[in-house]
This record gives sequence, structure tokens and C-alpha cells, in this order.
Amino acid sequence: MKKPALILAFFAVSCANNNQNLSGDITLYDYDVEGKIKELGISLQEPSKPVANYVNAVKAGKLVFMAGKGPKKSDGAYITGKVGSDLSIEQGYEAARLTAIQQLSALKAEIGDLNNVVRIVKVLGMVNADPAFTEHPSVINGFSDLMVEVFGERGKHARAAVGMASLPTNIACEIEMIVEVKE
Repeated sequence: MKKPALILAFFAVSCANNNQNLSGDITLYDYDVEGKIKELGISLQEPSKPVANYVNAVKAGKLVFMAGKGPKKSDGAYITGKVGSDLSIEQGYEAARLTAIQQLSALKAEIGDLNNVVRIVKVLGMVNADPAFTEHPSVINGFSDLMVEVFGERGKHARAAVGMASLPTNIACEIEMIVEVKE
């Protein structure tokens, strides 16, 4: 008669070791991701509508491909200018961080619950840069650092950080990403 209790105890330990609860759902985090965002003083807003013939996100299986977003401030204005001439590295870093917030807002609108993010897979960071500027990774770190603050190890990603001669409406950076989510 003690076998069912032993089996249940083994199953519970097995689930805990595999980040599953007793109902079989996979638990990805030992904290609430959206609560963490609030703790960081970040408020997610309704994502901006696409300005041309595209969508903010496309879900294909477990992957979500996010369209490029820019550094939109809370007042609706964008940080503009070329990093290295109009903007410092620190200002570029802040622009990339604001872009990360825009991406989180668009991702939440697409998947509903950011606790379902399995991993930030790939990031492409484009910096509106002076031709002599070469510190593009230092700018895009503003995006990457926030992803790690929010998602921990699951926020670490493959990345490219490149300079551009110009970006739409002279925004300081544009960043797109690919995210793996629970189905």
C-alpha cells in the first residue's frame, strides 16, 4: 500500500528537478518575470503600430520573430541622432535600453505572458553611427543587459551589433530579436 505514495513522491521530486509542477506544466522561472519588470521600474505600454506594410511579430512554432523597434520615450518621442557625433555611448546605451522596453511590450502583446519566454535566441542591433564610430557593442549592451536583468540566463542571446549610415526618421538605434516561447 505504500507504493503509490512512494511513486507520487518520486514524481514530485522528478518534476521539481525538471522545472515541472504536479500538473505537468513547465515552470521556467523561480520568479514572476512581469513582476521583475515592475520591480525594475518599467511600465510596458501598448506597442506602437507598424508604420508600413509589416507586423510587429510573427510566431512560427516555438519561435517569435520580432520586427525592428526603436528608442521610443514615455512621451512618445524617439531618441534621434548619430552615436559618436550627436549622441554619446551612454546616450546610445539608454536608447538601446528603451528599445528593449519597446520589444518587451510588443512581445507581451504577441504572447500574452512573458513568463512563457523560454529564451531570447538572437538579437540584431543596428546603431545609427558616425562613420568613425566603432563601439557598436557598447551601445547594444543597453538592450542585452536589460534582457538578462529580466530573464536571467534565459535572456543571454546570440547577437550582432552593427553600424548603419542612417536609420528611419534618424532614430539612434533599431533592434530586432528572435524569441523561443512555450507552446
